[in-house]
Amino acid sequence: MPDVLIIGAGHNALVTAFYLAKAGLKPLVLERSASVGGAAVTDEFYRGFKCSTLAHAAGPVLAEIAHDMRLERNGLEMIEPVARVFAPAPDGSWFALYSDLARSVESIARLSPKDAQRYGELDKTLKKISGVTRHLLSLTPPSIDGAPSREDAWKLLKTGRGFRKLGRQQMFQVLRWGPMAVADFVAEWFETDLLRAAIAARGIFGTAMGPWSAGSTAVMLLRAAADPHPGGVSAFPRGGMGALTAAMAAAARAAGAEIRTGAEVRQIGVKNGVATGVTLTSGEEIQARAVVSGADPRRTYLKLVDPVHFEPAFVVKMRNYRSAGTIAKVNLALDGVPEFSALGSYGSGADRNQAMSGRIHIGPGIDYLERAFDASKYGEFSPHPYLDISIPSLSDSTLAPVGKHVMSICAQYAPYKLKDGDWNTQRGNLADAIIRTLAIYAPRLPEMILGKQIITPLDLEEKYGLTGGHPYHGELALDQLFTMRPVLEFGRYRAPIKNLFLCGSGTHPGTGVTGASGANAAREILKDLRK
Repeated sequence: MPDVLIIGAGHNALVTAFYLAKAGLKPLVLERSASVGGAAVTDEFYRGFKCSTLAHAAGPVLAEIAHDMRLERNGLEMIEPVARVFAPAPDGSWFALYSDLARSVESIARLSPKDAQRYGELDKTLKKISGVTRHLLSLTPPSIDGAPSREDAWKLLKTGRGFRKLGRQQMFQVLRWGPMAVADFVAEWFETDLLRAAIAARGIFGTAMGPWSAGSTAVMLLRAAADPHPGGVSAFPRGGMGALTAAMAAAARAAGAEIRTGAEVRQIGVKNGVATGVTLTSGEEIQARAVVSGADPRRTYLKLVDPVHFEPAFVVKMRNYRSAGTIAKVNLALDGVPEFSALGSYGSGADRNQAMSGRIHIGPGIDYLERAFDASKYGEFSPHPYLDISIPSLSDSTLAPVGKHVMSICAQYAPYKLKDGDWNTQRGNLADAIIRTLAIYAPRLPEMILGKQIITPLDLEEKYGLTGGHPYHGELALDQLFTMRPVLEFGRYRAPIKNLFLCGSGTHPGTGVTGASGANAAREILKDLRK
């Protein structure tokens, strides 16, 4: 009999399985799909064309987790493009942000010498702040009822000491920035609207917030804790995101975990207030000392567990937990390299490909991003969406036939619930809006499309098990972060039911493919099972 059952084989669940197995337990991972990965998978979506189906950039995985799991030895090869972000505007202006600070400053200086100088200052500030906030990623949110444990108290003290080292002025700046709209934050640094929008996008990506939404700066700063580069992460695994989770699965198995695919959990068993095991859709019952859910909180607490096992007040809180997504995904098979008008006279073909090798930001201004968000508030997808794009085949030739390319597009805003029609009838219109928007910047792109894959918020729910189509298992808002993720009193990876735990992105920190939620959950599970 396994010691622990883990529902789902997403990246966080695999991290949890690895650490539990490494500690001597026998975890069994149950994945309903035919392969591991959850939202971090690679699929062939058109003949000979493969792509990271959903997420297209790694979190990044925290260095200590990658080291412990020996991901490189398990076949993971990370590709880090020279350019992190390429941001074109309809008028032909553009800039690129590189891992190299000097190159970024040089690129920005063509638009604004003042902004180029300020960019260096922001880079330095985020690196300094991330030296402190990074500790928060691996911190279990403190208990709100009673004194914190000795370990929690020590970690909070350590974080507090680091915070004080920022100095009085910067401490107050961070406290002021957190609740701010990210539009206000970037306005304090830059005068160029295109640059403001590209930096601000990190605070709204994957959320139901616009740049003028309060607390969007907190999301940006939390993401910067894992990678302080102002433009965000652009690294991806060779072979797509599925290669990352395949390496994690190999590490978990090597440590002693068992992984079963094609095993869908129908219900979590509870007896006398204690989780006892699960029942699969096949009817098979499996018992264990503990159950860990890598599914989102709403699916776990309102579907997999019979709500009669919870206090009514808790059920109400979970029903009010916001997890309606606003992001869609379109993957394109292309006949060649798309030509962006802004890069028409820039260097050689190799130079242009290098500029596009990271992420491509389509959202030329703060108001543009806000208007795209406005549409979603009224049940409509934006006719002029904000797009976060990757062309991974520029750096990874394994993804497409010779001379061909794949384009991975995350599009906002596409609300889970539509005012008119449904996603089964509107998916084509959504793809058309995305391609029309891209054609403003790359006019020949529509005629280069050989095939496409359209993934709506409804698909994210029905095929990938993400309630409401939310890629982060719940909204990243101030009232659903840290001790309040997913809800106050249960933000420490434990459920109101004994021996039932959460390990997915619906727990702290929950901002991307970092593995932090899975590692933190494993630590808390071990504490309880060793008592």
